[in-house]
Formats: sequence, structure tokens, C-alpha cells
Amino acid sequence: MRWSDLLAAVALYLVLEGVLPFLNPQAMKRVLATMATFPDRQLRLWGLASMLAGALLLYFVRG
Repeated sequence: MRWSDLLAAVALYLVLEGVLPFLNPQAMKRVLATMATFPDRQLRLWGLASMLAGALLLYFVRG
């Protein structure tokens, strides 16, 4: 892996992360307010599921 690949991934992450607040800031506020009420365990499970899905996708794309 080259550093340029890592930086491209980070750049793409930032672009995707900014889409919802740019297109619909009110929806983003609702999502964040809802997530703030989730128990820590549920947030950790969502985080784990997200990491596993990302790792699996990366494995198939780069594999």
C-alpha cells in the first residue's frame, strides 16, 4: 500500500461524510440527536458492524 492510497481513502471518507450535512442539515441534526440517546453498547455494536463491513468490502475490492 502506498501513502497516496491511504490519503485517497481519507479524502473519499471526508467527501462522503460531508454529503448529508451539505444536502440536508436538519436531517443530520435529527440523526445525531437520535444517536445521542442510544446506549453505549448499541453504538459500539453499530461501530463494529461498520468496521467489519468496511473491512469486508476492502478485502473484496483489493483482495
